[in-house]
Amino acid sequence: MMTESILTAVEATKETCIECHTICIDTLKYCKNKGGRYIDMTMMSMMRDCAEMCMMCVNMINDGSEFMGNACSLCAEMCDRTAMVCDQMSEDPTMRLCAAICRQCAEYCKAMALNSASYFRRASLVTEDALLFR
Repeated sequence: MMTESILTAVEATKETCIECHTICIDTLKYCKNKGGRYIDMTMMSMMRDCAEMCMMCVNMINDGSEFMGNACSLCAEMCDRTAMVCDQMSEDPTMRLCAAICRQCAEYCKAMALNSASYFRRASLVTEDALLFR
């Protein structure tokens, strides 16, 4: 059974991932509308990938997936990199907001990844016999 502090951490991570997803998608649309130097395919791809990974984390957390820690770790890395790319246009408030939420999401996901084994326990469906080659 999960304690209240663990539930609070799980919910905060999910909420931050959802917010990061939304902000990345909104910022991606903003860049498309802005044009010019904002049409940077590397930056735009990173925002899209970051948004997708954030939702994958939410889904894996909701499911109690045994791979949730790995997904959160990758999400944190993607969020950090997206923040760095957005920082290249730090004079723009929209880009600063995207970088800030990506950094916040990365911190929550790093913590979730580190503590995932204590949050979720799922019995393995793979037996030792199934791993042996016959």
